Amino acid sequence: MAIDPKKSLDAYRAKHGEFRILEVPPMQYLMVDGAGDPNSAQAYQDAVSALFPLAYTLKFASREQLGIDTVVMPLEGQWHAPDMESFTSRRDKSAWQWTLMIMVPEHVTPEMFDRAVDTVEEKLAKKKQAAPALRSVRLETLDEGLCVQTLHVGSYDDEAPVLDELHNRFIPEHDLAMTGLHHEVYLSDVRRVEPAKLRTILRQPVARIG
Repeated sequence: MAIDPKKSLDAYRAKHGEFRILEVPPMQYLMVDGAGDPNSAQAYQDAVSALFPLAYTLKFASREQLGIDTVVMPLEGQWHAPDMESFTSRRDKSAWQWTLMIMVPEHVTPEMFDRAVDTVEEKLAKKKQAAPALRSVRLETLDEGLCVQTLHVGSYDDEAPVLDELHNRFIPEHDLAMTGLHHEVYLSDVRRVEPAKLRTILRQPVARIG
């Protein structure tokens, strides 16, 4: 049975209706940057279309070459904007900037990553298909450290009140300040789960003040 890091890493645990302070360890990700409304921007679709083939190629390479089989982790995203209120009270998706990510295990090396990019590109070429964002994907370690997170259940468009409470009530009340980028972990497959039942971890890196 494939190893599932979601079952062992505390960073992938969250409860609906509860804000929790935790330490998130450094983790390695496939990452690609972009901007615009995720519902309509072609760059967003291109990023997703590059990340998942790479993640599956690395899964199979790890199993065949190292005897280590892990599940492909869920899509994640870091989000920011010049005006962070575009995520809450002045919600404006066209202003959003993002980095889409998929976590990969520590045993994935830069050499394995480079070979995986070449493999995906070669397979697509044989099918006369292209992945415009493929060569923009990078392998990078993210160290978020102290964070606050919660589980949102429902449509992505209903996140604004939760984020408003997180940013403007919980964080200041606990003598914390936001330090890093808003981070989301998409635990549900949007293709198979109705919007009202989507499960998304909302995470905000913070620092203690005072």
